[in-house]
Amino acid sequence: QVQLVESGGGLVQAGGSLRLSCAASERTFSSSYLMAWFRQAPGKEREFVAAIKRSGDNTYYGDSVKGRFTISRDNAKNTVDLQIRSLKPEDTAVYYCAADLVGPITTAQKTFSASDFGSWGQGTQVIVSS
Repeated sequence: QVQLVESGGGLVQAGGSLRLSCAASERTFSSSYLMAWFRQAPGKEREFVAAIKRSGDNTYYGDSVKGRFTISRDNAKNTVDLQIRSLKPEDTAVYYCAADLVGPITTAQKTFSASDFGSWGQGTQVIVSS
């Protein structure tokens, strides 16, 4: 059974930092070629934030978060973390962890859509106050 559980969200002032964590079942963590973070603000579509390959050697970021967000994985803990720095009010959203690609991706692909993934966590809320 796929299990993804996000944690670490909260209320933070603009300019602050947060570290989100996604705990995955061992099966999901070891079998997923790519794991990712997305976010969804009220009234908006789910937006790609960051992704990391199973090897940990390749990471990808959405344009709006490059330079401020860092994705990493801890193979000992079966977690994928998202370090967020210099938070802005527009970062306010529910952040979701995703796994299990539903189809092939190209080696040149550097951005992803929600429809690329078949498994999701319940999300963790991040609110950034100005």
